[in-house]
Amino acid sequence: MTYVNAGDIARLADVGRAAVSNWRRRHEDFPQPVGGTTASPLFSLAEVEEWLRRNGKPYELSPGDLAWQRLRASGDDLRLGELVAAAGDFLEGRPSGLRPGVTDLLAELADERGTRDAFEFLCERYVEAHSRQLAVTPAELAELMIRLSGGGTLLDPACGIGTLLLGAKAARGQELSGSSARIAQIRLRMRGVDGRVVAGDSLRQDGFPGERVDAVVCDPPFNERAWGHDELAGDPRWEYGLPPRGEPELAWVQHCLARVRPGGTVVILMPPAAASRRPGRRIRANLLRGGALRAVIAIGGGDLWVLRRPESGERPPAQVLMFNGELSGVWPAWLEFQRDPQGVRIIDLLDDEVDVSPLRFDRRGTPAEFIAEQEGFRASASSLTGPDLAVLDEPRDLNMTTVGELAKAGLLAVHHSAMKPGEVADQGEVPVLSGDDVLLGGVPSGRTGSAAGQIVIEAGDVVTTPTGTVRVIAESGAVLGPQLTLYRLDPARLDSDFLAGFLRAGGGHSRGTSRLDARRTRVPRLSLPEQRPYGAAFRRLAELDDALRATTRRGERLIRLGLDGLASGHLL
Repeated sequence: MTYVNAGDIARLADVGRAAVSNWRRRHEDFPQPVGGTTASPLFSLAEVEEWLRRNGKPYELSPGDLAWQRLRASGDDLRLGELVAAAGDFLEGRPSGLRPGVTDLLAELADERGTRDAFEFLCERYVEAHSRQLAVTPAELAELMIRLSGGGTLLDPACGIGTLLLGAKAARGQELSGSSARIAQIRLRMRGVDGRVVAGDSLRQDGFPGERVDAVVCDPPFNERAWGHDELAGDPRWEYGLPPRGEPELAWVQHCLARVRPGGTVVILMPPAAASRRPGRRIRANLLRGGALRAVIAIGGGDLWVLRRPESGERPPAQVLMFNGELSGVWPAWLEFQRDPQGVRIIDLLDDEVDVSPLRFDRRGTPAEFIAEQEGFRASASSLTGPDLAVLDEPRDLNMTTVGELAKAGLLAVHHSAMKPGEVADQGEVPVLSGDDVLLGGVPSGRTGSAAGQIVIEAGDVVTTPTGTVRVIAESGAVLGPQLTLYRLDPARLDSDFLAGFLRAGGGHSRGTSRLDARRTRVPRLSLPEQRPYGAAFRRLAELDDALRATTRRGERLIRLGLDGLASGHLL
């Protein structure tokens, strides 16, 4: 029997999860769960398909979904990671032990998408199916962490399925789960990354003893009390103090520092409480005094700690960066701090608490700034207008196709950037368009040297990020940055804003994930003159989206300045 969960059913019927929940409540004949848990029930695919047919609800099981369901049904859900790894083995031409019916579907999926994208599709479905057990670092945060690390040979001692290592030139990884370690190794290999991933507990059984790398990036497990406090009490990695039993994150920090060369960088995601909990204040103080802790960056739901292993005889710095703001502002703030290290004085942090929470130092602004921000917010809010759209009594019956079919017909070409995050810097003669630039509608912010294989952007190209942000590019000349996809259209047959609008409308989103599967995006078959009014309306909505984001940012600053002004007595 093939099983599906609520997310699978939503994709099958091209609806949201809420619609599936409503069907279960409102229709007594909706199939009953045949497995899973109360929170995540599983249903029989055959019964669901029969119910959809009986109730006149259109559905489509894509080749990818069909391959995934057959793979999942070929074993127990507890072995799902092993099955995904076995699928990777098959896709790479190695013995897998999978049944012929499953391998036939995997081969079809690889023919449709390519080997790497086929495996990434299976990994996304695996993460969705085990979202409570698998924590995956969001793509934009992963890219930022790699940029902050400085690149080179990277190590992730809690690598999961390898997300933080995918942009590296050379990589080392360790993961407690053997199946996740296998998946990570396959993902690196499919990208041509010189990498080695081992299974095991990094704190108890370090897979790379004595090896030093250029940088460590890590998103470790939080609040894991059974991390080995007693058996590791005399470990030489605890240069800055024995981590308290309830502070496993400080054990991870010191393990990461012990694995980088002198002058190497560590970027690690920490729970906000680790910046202020009393049991850890001695280690935090030693990290500050020794010059190891260079920045604490609040990103919402966690803090990024940026650390540097001091070189012998090096004079400790006097300042540390404390940043609280939008993700897009982190990299510019870090570059500015590198050029002119004006942050919070370390001596001011060395009190009884040694509290390194960035929110403590987010007290900025004057009454004049409050007035200016208030005027700017009012002007920005008053300019928010959208397009005039007519409401139809009945929806138009449009003849639809897909982006994949448009590409096959030669109306557009799809290009994926091969550039790694570590290849983008703040110097070089070639401008680079990044994911943040696409999100914010800004000019290319990165620089790099000229190299073979770079994709040069032309005006009118449509660019998308892995998380579904879509933008029509107005100027030529920059190269396509890491993890971006470019759609180059035939301007005699396709309107850029028309295509971008339908991509933005969500038809290509893989339900239940944050990634964009553009091949499935449905687009009407219209002539170019018929496309242009759609394109104009979509462009107005995109402009409204940008203006709304800008107004929201102004509103957030206005609120912060107002709170600070009232609390300090500067505002009445």
